[in-house]
Amino acid sequence: MTAETTTNSPEAAAVPPPGAASAAKRIPQGHRRLLTRRDRITLGLMAGVPTILHVALVWVTALASIALAFTTWDGIGFDSIKWVGLQNFRDLFTSNPQFWPAVQHNVIWFVVLILIPTPLGLFLAVQLDKKIRFSRVYQTALFLPVVVSLAVTGFVWQLIYNPDTGLINSLIGANKPGHYIDWIGDPHLNLWAILVAACWRHTGYMMILYLAGLKGVDPSLREASSLDGANEWQTFKNVIFPTLRPTNTVVLVVTIIEALRAFDLVFVFNKGAQGTELLSILVTNNIIGESSRIGYGSAIAVVLLVISLAVIIPYLIATFRKERRA
Repeated sequence: MTAETTTNSPEAAAVPPPGAASAAKRIPQGHRRLLTRRDRITLGLMAGVPTILHVALVWVTALASIALAFTTWDGIGFDSIKWVGLQNFRDLFTSNPQFWPAVQHNVIWFVVLILIPTPLGLFLAVQLDKKIRFSRVYQTALFLPVVVSLAVTGFVWQLIYNPDTGLINSLIGANKPGHYIDWIGDPHLNLWAILVAACWRHTGYMMILYLAGLKGVDPSLREASSLDGANEWQTFKNVIFPTLRPTNTVVLVVTIIEALRAFDLVFVFNKGAQGTELLSILVTNNIIGESSRIGYGSAIAVVLLVISLAVIIPYLIATFRKERRA
């Protein structure tokens, strides 16, 4: 070895070169990219435009409807708005011959939906939860009416109820002169005929809700019940159904909302005339009808809003309390 060769000691190896310390400071500790002006504008548009539309089309219109409920306005010029206080509500509750029948029909709508399609949807969900063959095909077929527009559903059922060439009258032989059954024009039949179409659609909705609830049931509960000697009905009644309590609450709220917002089917069938009056139909007829009584129609809309909030607010309170306990 020559004299120019030096032996590196551990201490010498530990000492960094002269420029190493400054170079280490220049190395970024993490990759952080600041948003450019273009990124901020893009995010602002993506978040701002939907927010503005939501506020303008939902909250502003809702507050405007509440304010207009205490006025009279024909919709022509803002200077024609006149404050009348509670007069619209007095007329609504005392002198409107269509209001209380409409309330009664909404109640009937809810009772029918909760008694017929809800148990039927639960039954179909239980059967499909058994993982039978072609269960996906059955789910799609049963849920298809929910996906189809209510207006399209109304047109389809109009063809079925047609007194001359309709399917039902053709099957029962009531499509002959003198034997016609007018399912849509008869005030004693049309509401129930429309409810059949509503139940047909609502059954698939309930089936999906209950099927989602059944998927969340712990399989060990079924196994424990079978080990105890319970049959299928006893397992469902004593083990499965009690665990569906959250789903039952959702089903109840959804059914009430569906009964209150029922509009499309009735409007397609006969525009809410001849015994099919609903609160939503009265709102539409008064606001955009020939008379254009916007203040009076807004009063009906406020009544419908209060009924809806009376159902939704307790549900939200119970949900929030459950989340806090969890």
